[in-house]
Order: sequence, then structure tokens, then C-alpha cells
Amino acid sequence: MGGVNFLPVAKHQDETRAAYDGVVELYASMFANRLETQPFARNMIGTFAELVRGTGNSRVADVGCGPGHLTAMLHDLGLDAFGLDLSPAMVDHARRAHPALKFDEARMEALPVEDGALGGVLAHYSMIHTPPGELPALLAEQARVLAPGGLLLVSFFGTDAPEPVRFDHKVAPAYSWSADRFAELLAGAGFVTFARLLHDPASERGFLDAHLLARLR
Repeated sequence: MGGVNFLPVAKHQDETRAAYDGVVELYASMFANRLETQPFARNMIGTFAELVRGTGNSRVADVGCGPGHLTAMLHDLGLDAFGLDLSPAMVDHARRAHPALKFDEARMEALPVEDGALGGVLAHYSMIHTPPGELPALLAEQARVLAPGGLLLVSFFGTDAPEPVRFDHKVAPAYSWSADRFAELLAGAGFVTFARLLHDPASERGFLDAHLLARLR
């Protein structure tokens, strides 16, 4: 049964990986400011880092790290951060841009991390391309690698629609989610969502930027 479930995951992830491999330098140049122009997201990440430090386990995975700019930010905030990404070209760029940090290629449904090892997981717009039916498996995998009481900060495109809305992202097809609906999925994976931030990014798409901060039971 596991093989049956893996095939559609592999298909859409292979397409997404190829799309991001083709835009590495452009993507990196667009996000090189490390959220200097995005105060809401920057402060949510700062809060996440402070709370993770408070758990006594500073090891954190930046899942879907892209060019590594947020992995470096987490490191600067005092965390033992490493990055994982589906795209080998993104991983290569991150390694060159941040040679002191660790980056590896990985699929989000099979993270190369031992059970209960992490104090935190950052998933910054890294699950937006995942078809809704496959998202619970990714959240369960993030729960697996977190220690009890570990923190997850997930960011995504928000919508008022009760069900996820598929749209044409500039890189690959993506989905926006209701914050309430996403919080339900987190609860199903064993998380308690205790903070949320929704704000208008002045985007032409009309979506909100959504950030949910959750703790593993």
C-alpha cells in the first residue's frame, strides 16, 4: 500500500523539483534580503526561534529551505539549523551561499532525521505545492522528527474559502488554505496551534499571508 501512495507524491514532487531547479538564481536573488522587507513573517520566525531555544533543544530543520536564506537566519538567531530541499540545484546554491551550514536533498514525506530529534521545524511556504490529499502525510512526518513539545512554524497562502484553492503559482501549481482548515490538519497530526498571524501581502493574487505556530503534544 505504501508504494501505491508514493507514486502520485513522486510525480508532483518530480515536477516541482524540475521547476525549481530551473529558477534557482532568479529565486535566490528575489529572496536574498532574508525577509528584511517582510516584518510580519520576520517577527514570527523570531518568535519561533525564541520558543525553540526555550525548549532546550535548538536543533531545527528548515524544510523546503530553497537557497538557504532562512536557514542562515535561524542560525543567526541562535539555533542549530540545517536545511532540506527537494531541489538539488537549490541545495547546491545553499551550500555555496552558506558554506558553514548543512544542506541536504530530501523529500518532505521521508525526512532524513531520526525520530524525536528536533526542537523545531520551519516550513516556510514549502508545502504550498502539495496536493491537499497528501498534506496529512507530510505533517505526520514533521511530527515524527519533533521531540514532544517541539515547535512547528508553517507559512502558506491564506484564503477565506472553506476548502483549499488551487492556483497557478509562478513556479508550479500551488494551493491556498483557510487557516482554520490547516489548523485542523495540524491537530490531526498531533499538533496544538497556539498562535496565528494573517496579513495582507498586497498581492495581485488576493491571498493573505498565513503563519501558524504549533506545538507537538
